[in-house]
Amino acid sequence: MLGTKMATLLAVAEQQNFTKAAEAMSLTQPAVSHQIRQLEEELGAPLIIRGRGSLRLTPEGEIAVKYSRRMMALYTNLQSELRDSEKNLTRLRVGVTHTSESNLTAEALAKCSEQNYKLSITIITDTIKNLYDMLENYELDLAIVEGMPSNPAFRSLMLDTDYLVCVLSVNNPMAKHAMVTLEALKAERMILRLPTSATRMLFESTLRSMNDSIDNFNVTLEVDNIATIKDLIRKDMGVSILPRSACMDELRKGKIVALPIENLSMARETRVVYNRDFSHPDILQEITKTYQDAARAYH
Repeated sequence: MLGTKMATLLAVAEQQNFTKAAEAMSLTQPAVSHQIRQLEEELGAPLIIRGRGSLRLTPEGEIAVKYSRRMMALYTNLQSELRDSEKNLTRLRVGVTHTSESNLTAEALAKCSEQNYKLSITIITDTIKNLYDMLENYELDLAIVEGMPSNPAFRSLMLDTDYLVCVLSVNNPMAKHAMVTLEALKAERMILRLPTSATRMLFESTLRSMNDSIDNFNVTLEVDNIATIKDLIRKDMGVSILPRSACMDELRKGKIVALPIENLSMARETRVVYNRDFSHPDILQEITKTYQDAARAYH
């Protein structure tokens, strides 16, 4: 079967070794090699470059792996939906960014599942790039991310509008001010997200638009986890630039302070993104309503 050969290709690509792939699939090494050769013949292209003690995918192999992932995910989805149809159950795999994980997203999804006993939700946290890859390969049903997707294969709905703020300890002298100036911010120890995060990229691009640079700031620590950053801020270890939505609970409890930055407008949208053939518009409406109800409760 073509599906079996594609599963073998995925195992080889993951293990980067025929022997290890054979062990993972409970096959012999010659059987794995034979299946790869057969797949290459059927597709009419070389997929693997074999070297002494190592192997790598050809450009055609990269394409084959991409579509194999997608086809295997679709087949798994088919099996799952057929099983769930008997129970009238819907399983939903939702990808969220680290920012979305820290705002109202998880709470809204939990409430959706609580209100609809026939809805089972799995939440997966990853970078926005990886989430889009998984969504394209049907390994996710939905992704909740910041900003508009550029892939024409995706559709999206806006959940909320958000903006970046300067987040600081209640003990910081600037906490008594109505805003923060860039010059004052440059004198502070800064704890920022990683350079690859959407939050960091928006901050840096806004600085560049004002002929400024992140190099002019005292960035003492870079942290991927937003919860860790907020904990360090509460202990007055520095200040940060974060989405206001990711700090709502701490702001409401008076644990930290969030201030606008003079002359900087860093607004963006939180959106739920899905493939064009997503077949549950009722679930999209339910998630949107639940999220917006939760947001109104916090405001």
